[in-house]
Amino acid sequence: MIKQRTIKQAVQETGIGLHKGDKVTMTLRPAPANTGIVFRRVDLEPYADIPARANAVGDTMLCTCISNEQGAKISTVEHLASALAGLGIDNIIVEVDSDELPIMDGSASPFIFLLQSAGIEELNAAKRFIKITKAVKVTDGDKWAELRPHDGFRVDFRIDFDHPVISQTRQHMVLDFNSSSYVEEVSRARTFGFMKDLEYMNSLNLALGGSMENAVALDEYRVLNPEGLRYSDEFLKHKILDAIGDLYLGGHSIIGELRAYKTGHGLNNKLLNALLDNKKCWEFVSYESPEEMPIRFASPVLAS
Repeated sequence: MIKQRTIKQAVQETGIGLHKGDKVTMTLRPAPANTGIVFRRVDLEPYADIPARANAVGDTMLCTCISNEQGAKISTVEHLASALAGLGIDNIIVEVDSDELPIMDGSASPFIFLLQSAGIEELNAAKRFIKITKAVKVTDGDKWAELRPHDGFRVDFRIDFDHPVISQTRQHMVLDFNSSSYVEEVSRARTFGFMKDLEYMNSLNLALGGSMENAVALDEYRVLNPEGLRYSDEFLKHKILDAIGDLYLGGHSIIGELRAYKTGHGLNNKLLNALLDNKKCWEFVSYESPEEMPIRFASPVLAS
């Protein structure tokens, strides 16, 4: 059978929180089968566990924030969640000593590196996938997002930014995913922001830790980062990265196609909740062999 995954050993990293600008220490720890993704606030007494669930999402302004029933929160979970989705990791404990994850370089790539450094271990329990059986769609004005049946995982994604740099890059793509294409084609895409919005965000105590070390910065005409873009279509690919992370808060890899236009964290979560609330649109499936499985993940590094 295709088995659930966790990491082989604990791994730790320290970075800066995007919105508060404070130093954050994060420790990723292995977890038993059927644990899911659990964020643990070790700065609270007693510590607080915040399971990653679709209905735990609250604030979606410039990030995805989840909370537990007691009100403990953790923000900016989408990039790590995206990395976990890309590697097919089902179970993990994420310890943090702050109310947000470190932003790292603004992409999922540092999280991929940490997870691969820890090693991926298979657990003796069947991995369950959410298979889309009927289309579900949500809208917000002219923005929309939809999940449709597909034998694999594919995104058909379009953004629309009226900016001279972004408008000259690709704003629509269709991509079939396995872990190698995620790592190579999407994981390094950084978050981006406009300098004209920075003063307003700072007034709301947001993006206080933002810099050209963890984001692509744009003025009215150009990219300000001296090194330029990592991908010619980095803006589009980062939005895809975000969407993959937001949808992985459902706790399972999706077998289906994501089609979206101008979607963001709020609409991504609205789509996930609409899907999970409608049992006629999906079913749990498991697979006995890699040959049966319509998506592919990196080969695990087994615990010795």
